[in-house]
Amino acid sequence: MISPEQFQQYAAEGHTPSYTRVPVVREVLSDLDTPLSVYLKLADAPHTYLLESVEGGERFGRYSIIGLPARRVITFRGHRLEVRDDGALTETREVADPFAEVEALRAAYSVPRLEGLPGFTGGLVGWFGFECIGYIEPRLASGSKPDELDTPDILLMLSEELAVFDNLKGRLYLIVHADPREDGAWARAQARLDALTGKLREPGAGYPAPITREVLDESHFVSGFTRDGFIDAVERSKEYIRAGDIFQVVLSQRLSVPFNARPVDVYRALRALNPSPYMYFLDAGDIQVVGSSPEILVRLDGDEVTVRPIAGTRPRGRTHEEDLALEAELLADPKERAEHLMLIDLGRNDAGRVSRAGTVEVGEQFVIERYSHVMHIVSEVTGKLLPGLSYADVLRATFPAGTVSGAPKIRALEVIRELEPIKRNVYAGSIGYIGWHGDADTAIAIRTAVIKDGRLHVQAGAGIVYDSDPEKEWDETMNKGRALFRAVAEAARGL
Repeated sequence: MISPEQFQQYAAEGHTPSYTRVPVVREVLSDLDTPLSVYLKLADAPHTYLLESVEGGERFGRYSIIGLPARRVITFRGHRLEVRDDGALTETREVADPFAEVEALRAAYSVPRLEGLPGFTGGLVGWFGFECIGYIEPRLASGSKPDELDTPDILLMLSEELAVFDNLKGRLYLIVHADPREDGAWARAQARLDALTGKLREPGAGYPAPITREVLDESHFVSGFTRDGFIDAVERSKEYIRAGDIFQVVLSQRLSVPFNARPVDVYRALRALNPSPYMYFLDAGDIQVVGSSPEILVRLDGDEVTVRPIAGTRPRGRTHEEDLALEAELLADPKERAEHLMLIDLGRNDAGRVSRAGTVEVGEQFVIERYSHVMHIVSEVTGKLLPGLSYADVLRATFPAGTVSGAPKIRALEVIRELEPIKRNVYAGSIGYIGWHGDADTAIAIRTAVIKDGRLHVQAGAGIVYDSDPEKEWDETMNKGRALFRAVAEAARGL
């Protein structure tokens, strides 16, 4: 933690290094609160977020991160950058490389590391939508495809005020970043912390009402594909496979339904029923993104690059014995093992593009991770980042994940561009954070809902291979989409 004396030292003229922000922290006993209640008390407003995780499939991660309203929001649509401060447009320009621009925006802030706090204490939080593939391969740009959602390709909130909930100790760290170069910065930070502490001590924050089943009436589903259109796309994909162009391609469809509940209700429901390694609620003002993703896209911790391929799924057993039998069946399934090995190879290739020679390793292999309703086969690939590279380079090497594109990746992406009728937007991109010091952790945006203009949208994909049955692939995407809707409705009945 920073003392007033340390802050003054950072503020002193000529101090090396020269910091542009210093985190001022207050620790608060919060054993009667939950991460959701803290969010509702401090951050239930536009340009906020809540990030949580479940580790190993069965226990909540130690820290939950609540982002208070961001004053600066950065978006990219194509190559046009827009910066808004307190809602007002303050900068707009065309940029050649949006990924490099994101890194430059992050690197403009110099912030000291503090001991005793979690890895993320501020930085950039948001999404990189699937359309970012056009930044990596210009021929993959989506062009004039229909785009009902009209979400930014990249949206990042500059998170300078946040609350970090320690689930182990029942304590809360309130963090306010102050500019040590400004007169009175310490006093203003303390006043802000006083105000936040006061809000925490106020009685209940108006918990959202349960979601009614009518909110998610399946009879109102609208798909981005017609059934015949999807089946035709599967057949055309199989033609590419028979021609040797690709081994696999992931085709997806979007399901949309009217929605009239509070978006945070959806997060509350998913958190209760389907906790996952990456759980997130992002309120971007006119758009809310809610998800419970099982899969990392890529993590950068210091110089360690990590990807964790997931492929192979079975339902959970009703008894311990049935659970073990399903695990054994999954691990013995040759098709599941072959697909998982392909994804390990993709992960090694992606990590190898930005890692020092000889450092790419496959650690855990074919490990079973259990979640509330399913179990997955998981492996882990790591590498040591090449000197001079940043998260922008790592993202360029790994985006998008093979599990939402296919193999070979670039050709599979071309097929997706040709056959899917609408833009994917947030779906199959990545969601997470980039910290002040360049560390980053992002999930693949699957099992994710986008809420806008009174409608809730989910998207689901199916991996198409040479012997795929088009009717079954249609059913798989429909069932995956319905599963998220049903999960919300089922959880709501028990809230």
